[in-house]
Formats: sequence, structure tokens, C-alpha cells
Amino acid sequence: MTATFVFEPPSDEEIEDSQTEDEEQEHDEEDAEEKPPNQHKQSPWDFAAYSESVAEEHARRSTTSIDYKISKLLQQRPTPVTTTADSDDSDSEPDRQEDYRPEDENDEATNVGDSKSFFAPSEGTSFNANSFMELNLSRPLLRACEVLGYTKPTPIQAACLPLALTGRDICGSAITGSGKTAAFALPTLERLLFRPKRIPAIRVLILTPTRELAVQVHSMIEKLAQFTDIRCCLVVGGLSTKVQVTALRSMPDIVVATPGRMIDHLRNSMSVDLDDLAVLILDEADRLLELGFSAEIHELVRLCPKRRQTMLFSATMTEQVDELITLSLTRPLRLSADPSAKRPSTLTEEVVRVRRMREVNQEAVLLSLCTKTFTSKVIIFSGTKQAAHRLKILFGLAGLKATELHGNLTQAQRLDSLELFRKQQVDFLIATDVAARGLDIIGVKTVINYSCPRDLTSYVHRVGRTARAGREGYAVTFVPDNDRSLLKAIAKRVGSKLKSRIVAEQSITKWSQIIDEMEDQVAAILREEREEMALRKAEMEATKAENMIAHREEIYSRPKKTWFLTETEKKLAAKAAKSSTEKGKGSGGDVISGQQAEDLKMKEKRRREREKNLPRKKRRKLEAAREMLEDDNEVDKSQGSGKDKKEKTGISLVDMAYRRAKAVKAKNKALDAGKISKVISNKLKRPSQKTQSRAEEMRDLFQTDMSERKQKRSSGSTGKKKSFKSKSRYELAYTCFLLLRLLFVFQGIIVPFEWFFFFFYLNKYIEGTT
Repeated sequence: MTATFVFEPPSDEEIEDSQTEDEEQEHDEEDAEEKPPNQHKQSPWDFAAYSESVAEEHARRSTTSIDYKISKLLQQRPTPVTTTADSDDSDSEPDRQEDYRPEDENDEATNVGDSKSFFAPSEGTSFNANSFMELNLSRPLLRACEVLGYTKPTPIQAACLPLALTGRDICGSAITGSGKTAAFALPTLERLLFRPKRIPAIRVLILTPTRELAVQVHSMIEKLAQFTDIRCCLVVGGLSTKVQVTALRSMPDIVVATPGRMIDHLRNSMSVDLDDLAVLILDEADRLLELGFSAEIHELVRLCPKRRQTMLFSATMTEQVDELITLSLTRPLRLSADPSAKRPSTLTEEVVRVRRMREVNQEAVLLSLCTKTFTSKVIIFSGTKQAAHRLKILFGLAGLKATELHGNLTQAQRLDSLELFRKQQVDFLIATDVAARGLDIIGVKTVINYSCPRDLTSYVHRVGRTARAGREGYAVTFVPDNDRSLLKAIAKRVGSKLKSRIVAEQSITKWSQIIDEMEDQVAAILREEREEMALRKAEMEATKAENMIAHREEIYSRPKKTWFLTETEKKLAAKAAKSSTEKGKGSGGDVISGQQAEDLKMKEKRRREREKNLPRKKRRKLEAAREMLEDDNEVDKSQGSGKDKKEKTGISLVDMAYRRAKAVKAKNKALDAGKISKVISNKLKRPSQKTQSRAEEMRDLFQTDMSERKQKRSSGSTGKKKSFKSKSRYELAYTCFLLLRLLFVFQGIIVPFEWFFFFFYLNKYIEGTT
């Protein structure tokens, strides 16, 4: 394998740059020439079919798009904001780029366990091929590769295709943009060309962690199979379930899906199974094997036949082989194409240090960079959905063409955003980590990490959206003081090529003032969106009620859906995943994102706002429950860690009363037998000289009264002594007390604890009178 590899024609989609007039003229001349239709290069990605329904969606919901709201406010604004680079003052200080100098170089050696024994030896594997003809592909696939512009296989494709055609299990890893999708799609399609066509069945299942990546893989496979009779189906959340059920019942050859929606169809859709599955492919396998997807992946693996081919692909393949063993792999081959190149050589990586006192101006720094330095084909990664939406509003009010991609959008809106950015109708794509993995949007010049990634793996996948297939690209990361560990890891990975960018102070000050002026408009847009959301929810509830009245029998006649994970279990799994990552970061000294503290603050703020709107009774209940939890935690902390669980939990009041009554009975027996003198018993009966609380006085009174009554009964009885009553009497009194106390708490009245003894004496009085 050669040390360097030159991507001769690109293996992925490419949109020709038309920045200069000469390139535009050459492009027009090439289009003017007459060419056969099969020689026009096609694009492997096609999101247009899914983005057409966005306008219909807004019309159906009676809502307006965020761009419409922004344009309406811009028309109402008296003076437009000058934001372009031409409007900057001629004497303004430009941005500076310097070599990054690390503060300390305490390199720690990482010991990676040897996992080669699990994998079969891959000696003799060739990572070079001059053309797809050498890889023994059929003519329909060769024709599709020619139409898409694929002439020379990339290293991962040249290594995977011959081995995958033999049915071997593969764990493949290569740098981002090296054509991993075609590496598993081409051998799979080649095998399907020789399938038994008389028996329709689902033979290939491809799983991806995100919906957008699934749409991209589905589009790629359809383009490669356009000259064959192989059918492919897309199964993801957010799209029509009925359409997907119809497609699955027709038994397509390939299913591209996300794990959750696929399990839903296998459980609740009739005539859908994986009994004839031959190939299971996990794209971005390290993400799918994490805690958030682990249970779903294991469930799908359990439903798949054991005799199958399994292929795992990712740019950052995990080294933990225990998770791979659970997938029932049989001596897989580990293929690492170009392992020496951990980062693309054409990628320029920069960091922007955000000091603690300047974190307030981080939005101003971003707008300054996007108006002066990085002005087009930029992906901006934000930490939260709310931050991404706020940046979209700020960019729109500043006159910059931007779109957003995050989980709060509908699936049609998300795919429409990708299509707008792919066609270069907007210059900026503001996204969360939904767009961090696998998306191959060609022409991306810059990736800006506005929020610091969680760890180095997330950083690698984010910056991998640019500098793909040998093209040049920039990656700029905002690093606050809380994330110095990530800065250290980036510096260790990049080495001396890491640059430090210093943004001009005048530009930051200018944009800070502009953002302050736009705060009222941002608040107005957010308020309008909240009102539309409230109206939409009310309309949905009304429509639901109408449907329940009109189609009641039909709705209740449907079989009840079963879920692999309930909403509560999903939340618990998400919390467990987050806690495990935080523990791993804390124990291993890895990156701890500074965004986590802001997220916790926002959650606490939203919780307080929700409680303010609650009725007084519910608010008191929440406060009482929270105080009880805090008291339990304090008790657990105060007790030693070496004590038993019984000592930690304490003794219930019923058991305490029962034990004390038995103690009084034993004392009376000892008095009758003469084992203890009456002087001691009198001392025991004397009240203590110390000041006692009301509860302690009631308990002492309870003990003395019970002992006196017992002595009277024992002295007046002539036959056998009656045995001591069981705990049921105390349990009855305690249950009555709890019921009444719950009733009073529900009415908002606080019941003192001494009422328990009132019920006890009432019980004794009734028993004595009867």
C-alpha cells in the first residue's frame, strides 16, 4: 500500500466551483458540447423528493416558516444592518493567524489492548486497483459507476470489494470522505444480482444512526442499482408509516433503516420479518454500538439469522472487541485503509481561544468570522437545538443566508435544509451533531465548531465534513477555558500544523452592539413561534377528539401497538448513556464540554418556569416530595458506607411500636419473676429531667400507659395469661393515620405526626369499651 493516495476523479458527488468568471465560461462551454446522455455525471444524492412537502406542511398546520418571520421583521426595520465585508471600515484591524503554542506538553501514552487475536489476518489484501473492471463487477454496476463519475476505486473500496464478495465479515475503517458507502454497496448489489428472483425476501439490512444518513445511503444505492432490477426501501422516523409498511410488505431486496423504526415495523407490522436476511451492514458502527443504540442493535441482531454476513464501517472504529463479539461475528477481517493518515493532509485546522471573560461575545466572534473570512459553504456545529435556532435567527436578521438542521424540525424541513445547502442556495448550515456523521455534502469549505465537541471522536467526525476526497478545507474550533483538555488533544493530533486565529477586537465590539440591538426582534420571533405552537397543539387535540368520536369503533378495533422501549425507558437509557460518558470523561481525564454546565442551568431554569405555572396544591406536593428525597439523601450520607442496608433504610414506625410493646411485656415478666426490683422500674417510669419534644412526650406516655394496663390485666386474670396481640393492631392504626394524612395533604392541610398516637388511643378506648 502506498503512503499517499491521490483521489483521481472524486469518488463522491462534486459540484463544480464557479467562483471565477473563467471557470464559469469553461463550464458553459462544456455544457454546450453535445454528449451522450449516459456520459453526463449524475449526483448520487437526491433530497428534492422529500423537500417538496415543506410548503404543504406549513399550509396544513397554518404556520409560517422562520425565513418568512425574519423577512417580515426586516421589512419593518427602519435602517438595515450593514454586515458584509465591503461595509467594514478600511482601517479596521484584520484577523490574524498564528502558529499555536501549547501551554504544557504533558503527553500521556495511551495503551491500547491488543485485539488482533479476535480478527483474522488480513495479509495479502490489496488496497490498490486501477479501475472497477479489476474488481470483477457486473456490467450494470460498471455502467452505474461510469455515470456517477467513479473510475478508480479508493483504497477502502479496492480492499473491501473482493473480500465482501466472498461473504467474509468485515470491520472497515478509513478517513472521512474515502467512499465507504460504495465500499459496502457495490459488493452487496453484486451478490444480489445472483439472488433467487422467484422468492421475494428482505436480504440486506443497512442500519444508520441518523435519518439523514439513511436517506443519503438509500439515494446512493438507488443510483448504483439504476440499471438493475434490485429494489431498495427506506425506513426511518418522521416519514409516512403506511407508505413504509406497504413497501416492506412488497419484500424489497435492500432495506435502509434507523434502528428504532425498524424494530417498530418488525413488532407491529404484519408480514414483515428478517428470516431470509443474508447481509447485515452497520454504517457508523461505533455510534450504533454506544449505549444509546446498544439495546436496539442487540434486539435487531437477535431477530436476524445467525448464518449471515455482517459488515461494520466507520471512520473511528472502536477498539473494544467485546461489543463486536455480541454481534456474532465470525473471525472478521479488520481493514484500515491508509491508517497512517489520521487526518486529511489538505485540512487546515484552527482554534479560537474564547477566554472566560469573553464567552458572552462568542456570537459576535462567530458573526465576525462569517462576514469577513468564511463567507460561503460553511457548516456551523452548535451544542443544543435552542442555540442552533437562535443562531439561525441572528444570521437571518444580519442578512446572511443560513438554514438550520436539528431535532426540533420535522423530517421534511430537515431534508429541505440539506437540499438548500447542497444546491448552494444558502451559505451557512447551522446544525447539531445530527449532521456530524456520514453526511457527504460536497463543496463544504469550512467547518466551524461553535460549541466544543464532547470528545476527540466527535471532533474527528465534525471536521470530516470538509476536506473530503482530497479537496481542501478549513476547520475552526471555538475552545473556551473549560475545554482545555480538548485543545490539548487536538494539538496532539494535529501537531505543528495547528493554527491559532485571533479575531479583530473592533469587529467583535461592532457585532456585539448589533446583536444587542437585535435582541428585541429575536424575542418577538420566538414569541410568535410559541403562539403558533400552542395553536397547533390545540388544533391537534381538537382533531384527535373529532376522530375519536367519528371513528371510535375502528380505532378501538385496531391491535394495540407494542414498543421495544417505552418513553420512560428511553429517557432512562439516555440518562445512563450521558452518565456513562461523563464518568468516562472524569475517570480517563478526557474532554468535558463546557456546554454541559449551560445545559444544566437551562434545565433548572425551565423546571422553575414550569413550576411557577402549576396550581398551588401541585406545587406544594412537588416541594414536599423534593424535601423527602433530600432528607433521604442526607440520611444515606450521614450513615457509614460499611453498614448494612437495613441500618441505612431505618425502622418503620409500626415495627418500632411493636418492639417497644414487646419490651414492656418482657419487663413485666421480669418484674413478676423477681429478676428486677421495683425501684429500677420506678426509675424507669420517672420522666426525664431534660426538655423533651412533643413527640418524645407522646412516646413516653404511650410506653407508661401500655405497661400499666398490662399490669392490671395480668393481676386481675385468673386463667392463662393472654398472649400479646400481633402487629395488626398497630398496622391498622398506622394505616388509618396514613389515609387521613393523605386526605388532608390532598386538601392542602398539614397533619402533625402526633395524630398517630391519637388513633392508637382511640383504638385502645374502643377495645376497652367493647
